[in-house]
Amino acid sequence: MRVLIVGGGGREHALAWKFKHDDPSVDLLAAPGNPGIAELGECVPIPATEIQALAKLAAERRVDLTVVGPEAPLAAGIVDHFHAAGLTIFGPTRAAAEIETSKAFAKRLMLEDGIPTARAEVHTEVAAARACARRLGAPVVIKASGLAAGKGVIICQTLAEADAAITDILQGNRFGDAGAEVLVEEFMEGEELSVFAITDGAHAVILPGLQDHKRLCDNDIGPNTGGMGAYLPVSLPDTDRSDSGAADHSISLHRAILQHIIAPTLAGLRRRGRPFTGLLYAGLMLTRDGPKVVEFNCRFGDPETQALMPALELEPSLLHVMALAASERGFGGPVMTGLIQSAHPVGLGPEGQDVQASLAGACVTTVLAAANYPEKPRTGDPIELPPISDDGVVVFHAGTARDAQGRLVTAGGRVLAVSALAADIETAHDRSLDYARRIHFEGRQLRSDIAWREIARQERR
Repeated sequence: MRVLIVGGGGREHALAWKFKHDDPSVDLLAAPGNPGIAELGECVPIPATEIQALAKLAAERRVDLTVVGPEAPLAAGIVDHFHAAGLTIFGPTRAAAEIETSKAFAKRLMLEDGIPTARAEVHTEVAAARACARRLGAPVVIKASGLAAGKGVIICQTLAEADAAITDILQGNRFGDAGAEVLVEEFMEGEELSVFAITDGAHAVILPGLQDHKRLCDNDIGPNTGGMGAYLPVSLPDTDRSDSGAADHSISLHRAILQHIIAPTLAGLRRRGRPFTGLLYAGLMLTRDGPKVVEFNCRFGDPETQALMPALELEPSLLHVMALAASERGFGGPVMTGLIQSAHPVGLGPEGQDVQASLAGACVTTVLAAANYPEKPRTGDPIELPPISDDGVVVFHAGTARDAQGRLVTAGGRVLAVSALAADIETAHDRSLDYARRIHFEGRQLRSDIAWREIARQERR
C-alpha cells in the first residue's frame, strides 16, 4: 500500500511511525515531511497547503491513500480537490472542517442539537462581548473563533482579564482573521479528556482517551501553547479503583461519549449537508454532570498522537480502519468503540469484524520547545540527539530541519517529542524525561511534570 502523509510535524511523524511499525511493507511518502519521517520513507518538498501540487503527486505516484495531518490544508479544501480528482483521502471536506475552523459554527451546532457543552455567545463587538462576560461571571473563557495554532483560548479569572482579552482579540488583532469573532464561554470545572473518533460520516471507532498539558511551565503556569506533552491511560477519579468494574465503567463512559457527543455531532453535520469523514477530535471536560465538549478538531491532536501511537494496539490495524473510513463504501455497517484498558472486542467493526483496542502499556510524551516559544520561537539552533538505549523510547520530530552542512537544527516552536512506553505511568514519565533532558539545543524548554495528575492518582491507590 502506498500512503502519502500531508504535513511535516510531530503528529505526522507519529502516524508515519505507526503505519511502518504495523506493516513495514507500507510504501510511505510525506509532503513536506521532516528529518524524522525521512528515515521511514520519501519526503517530497511540497508545502502542506499546495493542494494542486499534492494532488498531482498523489496521481503520478499512484498513491492508494492520502492522510492529512494539519488543519490548514483541510480548511483550504484539500479533500474537496482530491475527491474531484478521484483520489482517496482521509479527512473532512472544507465545509465539514468548520467544526474546527469556526468555533462559532461548532458552538451553534452543539447548542441547536443539544450536544453537551458550555453556555456561550458569539460576538464581534467589544461592548456586547464584555456584557456577555458579565452575564456569565468570572472565571470566563474567551476564544478566537478561527484557527489560532492552539493558542486562541484565554481563561480569564477576573472580568478585568476578560475585558482585556476581548479588546486584544477584537481590536488589537491578536489572532488576525481568526479573531474576527469571539466566543464568550462559561467556565467548566473538571478534568479534560481528548478523544479521537475515526468516522466514515455515519459510524465511528473511538480510540483510547488521553490528557495533554497546554501551559508552558511546570505546575500548569505560563502562557498557553499548542501542547507541551501528553499521556495515557487516564484513570479518571470515578474509575480509579482496582476492582474489575473500572474497565466496565471505562467502556460505559466511552459508549456515552459515542452516544451523546460523537453520534449526534456526525448526525448534525449530515443534516446540514456537511458529512464528516476522517478524524473527529473531541476535547471534553468531564464535569459533575457528565462529559461536555470544550472544542472539536477536524484532525489528529498534537501532541496526543505522539503519545497514542506507541501504545495503541488496534485490530484491524489503524491504517486499515482509516482506509475503510476514507473509501466510498465506508465501514459498511455500525461500528462501536475500542476502549481504554480493554483487550476484548466491544462492538461490530469494519466489514463485520470486531474492532479490538488495547494499550501496550502507559505512554508519556515530553515536548521540547525552542527558545522564545510560544511568542517568537528561535530557529537554526543545532540539536544534539544522543543515542537511544531504551527500546521503549521513540523521538518524534516536529520543528526540525537540516541546515546547509547537514546538521539537525531547530525549525519551529515545538521541536521534538520524546515518547516513552512502559508498564506503568511513573516509569513512562521517568524514561521520557530522562531522555528529553539529554537532548541539547540552545534555549531548550520542557516540562518535567507531564502526567502529574495520573501519577498522583496512582500513588493514592
